[in-house]
Amino acid sequence: MPADTDAASARSQGDKVASVTTGNMLEVMNLTRRYGARVAVDCISFNVQRGECVGLLGPNGAGKTSTLAMLSGIAAADSGQILVSGVEAGGAGMLALKRSVGLVPQDLALFDELSARFNLELFGGLQGLSGPVLEERVLSSLTLVGLAERAGDLVKTFSGGMKRRLNIACALVHDPDILLFDEPTVGVDPQSRNAIFDNLETLRSRGKALLYTTHYMEEAERLCDRLVVVDHGRVVASGTLQALVQALPLAQTLTLTVSGTVDTTALARDTLAQGVAQQGSTLRVGLPGTAGLAAPAAALLAWLGAHGHEVSHLASNRANLEDVFLALTGRQLRD
Repeated sequence: MPADTDAASARSQGDKVASVTTGNMLEVMNLTRRYGARVAVDCISFNVQRGECVGLLGPNGAGKTSTLAMLSGIAAADSGQILVSGVEAGGAGMLALKRSVGLVPQDLALFDELSARFNLELFGGLQGLSGPVLEERVLSSLTLVGLAERAGDLVKTFSGGMKRRLNIACALVHDPDILLFDEPTVGVDPQSRNAIFDNLETLRSRGKALLYTTHYMEEAERLCDRLVVVDHGRVVASGTLQALVQALPLAQTLTLTVSGTVDTTALARDTLAQGVAQQGSTLRVGLPGTAGLAAPAAALLAWLGAHGHEVSHLASNRANLEDVFLALTGRQLRD
């Protein structure tokens, strides 16, 4: 074997060992998918660790669904690698990928004329389960989503929220290590949404790796340990919510009610204040993400007091995920 081939093989094996060592259940490297001349997914890379929920966020058409299709084995990648526990999933490894991954699609994948139990038996059978093992997996999956008592009922008698939970159970029946959720709470009531959140927390506590797409900011903020933001098929940012907020030019805003007309230019020059604007008695001041709130706020109040401006009201507003998303993509999540 030529030396360069040996080196490439060693690097590949090293990458696999590193993935297992760092706890990466799923690793995506330079994944690309084209539809004719259009590049839907453009060399994206990220990872999901054991017991972690990673949010995959982006506006419509950003490439999220195409990414999930490749990760679940529904669609083939044009280039790039998918590693499951450090082992490449492709070619001969595609069956292992499908066995290791459970997909919860946005569109319900259920048979209304069959019972909940029979739906799970069908999906379990497609994964090669049978006999007592299948029976145990069907019962445990229904129990997790709170539908064990409705196992024999036809799906067409279920509410929308119950169908969403059964949809999750179908993805769980073969006990996959990695779960892909494509907007699993669309159109459900708040009670059902909270039940789904509880299911996700349970799965994470069991060491499952979760990749979660949603159009609801509050869901991503509540559930996700890390976020991967994609736009036009590319990863534009990734990290914890706190890190992404801190990277914003203005991560905090103060709104003050002041007396008199403030010299906003001098205020910005003498303090950390940015984007200073006054309208009537209302003064708005932006603070950079690298600064804590207490020190710059104290400096701001001291400056105003020294220049004869009385402050009668102060309110603070910290940037959130929507601010991050707008700053990165120029669009709202639902665009």
